[in-house]
Amino acid sequence: MPSAPAIIVDLNVVIAAVTREVPRILTVQRVERTEALASGVLDPAGDRTLELQLRTWVAEQTGLELGYVEQLYTFGDRNRGTHRGPGGPRVISIAYLALMRETPVSGETGARWQDWYRFLPWEDWRKGRPTLLDRSIGPSLQTWVESAPDSATGRLRRERSSIAFGLGGAYWDEERVLERYELLYEMGLVEEARRDGRSPSGMGAEVRPLGQMLALDHRRILATALGRLRGKLKYRPVAFELLPPAFTLLQLQKVVEALSGVRLHKQNFRRLVEKGGLVEGTGNVETKTGGRPAELFRFRREVLRERPAPGVGLPGARPGGASAF
Repeated sequence: MPSAPAIIVDLNVVIAAVTREVPRILTVQRVERTEALASGVLDPAGDRTLELQLRTWVAEQTGLELGYVEQLYTFGDRNRGTHRGPGGPRVISIAYLALMRETPVSGETGARWQDWYRFLPWEDWRKGRPTLLDRSIGPSLQTWVESAPDSATGRLRRERSSIAFGLGGAYWDEERVLERYELLYEMGLVEEARRDGRSPSGMGAEVRPLGQMLALDHRRILATALGRLRGKLKYRPVAFELLPPAFTLLQLQKVVEALSGVRLHKQNFRRLVEKGGLVEGTGNVETKTGGRPAELFRFRREVLRERPAPGVGLPGARPGGASAF
């Protein structure tokens, strides 16, 4: 009877912060000099829970003490580890999402904070519709649709493209981050796909890969985390994990905009936050605003008992789709 294949269990974590309106993630350097998410192999004899073990090795490797942590997803596709091909171990990764305020890192892992839109540049709409969509992604999607082997497949490709990227009058849904990345992977438009042997479908190898690559399938994990976080903004007060204890409403809005990738209507946002009882005044003001002093607020924790879904919402955050398709 053949022996069972080896299984390796990893713990991965997307550690996110927002600093001066820039959404940041912590990356480390792997042995092969590629950027990766922070990760460690599960020690069966280690801490009592997976989360405790995660916190321990993150502190040891980077000097960071994690605050808010939640389990994200379990990734276990075949051949997703460094040992690819038949006979290699099956690598199971239990991924987490951690939110914190950016602090200096230490250790020998080459850890550093980076703008997460380097890796997913098509997701940032704060300055308007990204030119990447019209210059590269839109035409590539059109070619992909037209190169379908039959009409039924073409219709399915057109529908997937429209829904994922807000084309043909469809809305851009900020939560569909993973769908967009996986579609680009399927088309061979990200470096990870080409590394895995996928060529750009019907578009030729001259199409430039999109965004900065991460090791293994870590960009897929990042896309999963960003989609989860954008969804939770609407029903959980996660944005406050990224702010100091006292903050202005403008600071809160900028954090939410950085995470969602869209600009918000200022008055509607403030009305929603205040009406929802999410914040309360501290009685103090911030004078270093470059203009009029701004009132300082704190998160009102009582709202967790008062409302089942105390999120900040995304008022006015629905950019329209392109006219293509």
